[in-house]
Amino acid sequence: MAIYRGPGGSGDAVGDSTSEVLLAVAKANEASVSANNSANSATASAASATAAASSATAAESSATASEVSNVAAGSSASAAASSASSASDSATTATTQASAASSSATSAATSATNSANSATASSNSAATAAAQASAAATSATNSANYATASSVSAGNAATSESNAAGSASAAATSATNAASSATAASGSASNAASSATAASNSATTASTQATDAAASATAAASSATAAAASETAAASSASSASTSASNASTSASTATTQASNASTSATNAANSATSASNSATAASNSATNAAASAAEAAATLSSTVKLTGDQTIAGIKTFSSTIVGSINGNAATVTNGLYTTSTINGGTF
Repeated sequence: MAIYRGPGGSGDAVGDSTSEVLLAVAKANEASVSANNSANSATASAASATAAASSATAAESSATASEVSNVAAGSSASAAASSASSASDSATTATTQASAASSSATSAATSATNSANSATASSNSAATAAAQASAAATSATNSANYATASSVSAGNAATSESNAAGSASAAATSATNAASSATAASGSASNAASSATAASNSATTASTQATDAAASATAAASSATAAAASETAAASSASSASTSASNASTSASTATTQASNASTSATNAANSATSASNSATAASNSATNAAASAAEAAATLSSTVKLTGDQTIAGIKTFSSTIVGSINGNAATVTNGLYTTSTINGGTF
């Protein structure tokens, strides 16, 4: 039966209250979903904040690594400069020693030339001495021949005496010449011996100077090798310095990127926190609305006539339509009917 007509049209209070309850349940569900979203947003915000802190820590570590790399680059550059200076000094020393070796070689060549000249002079003196000795021998032979001729001439004839005397004089002159030639030959031989000694000394000096020149050349080669090694070390140090500078630049770029990421993460965290705050506000509003709807539903239920079940109804209820069904109880007044105890025409019922 229809027992209630609300202000919205036909229907019953139970159906309306049921709709209100369903609406309250839907609002409560929305409030639960909003609360879950708020919790998820808060979790995401916390994760973003953690990521931002990690990014900031990584950025600080990268900045520290960049600073260390810059220090290492400075040290490498200083070492490269020192190596380059050492290489320059070694190259200067090698140049000086090469110049000294060249001078020693020049001196050795000069001494060798002098030795060769002395040897040539000795050879010439020896040849001259030999020629003079040969001339002396020839003169001696001639003297002997003259002496023999003189003896023969003396024995043969008195006339030959004058010739013999002349021959004897010639022989004496030849003997004198031979003695002079022998003396000259002796002097030439002595000169040749002196020249040979000087040549030997010059050769020894040349050999010593050549040895010194070889030692100087070896020292110059060693210095050149050391200079090359120093230049190689300088190049390696310069390469290491360049690598360290590149690493420092890369670390700085990484630090900048990580700092930017940290800033972005912080911004995202702030946005997430704002979203979480908004979600929490919406959840609070939804919860408030749900509580109001629940209170309204409870009030509606308490003032609504149920279709089934026991219920105590207070106040006067006016029905605009005929009640169809069984009613148990007593009526206060009866229109066109009988009371349970009535008197009709003097009779009591």
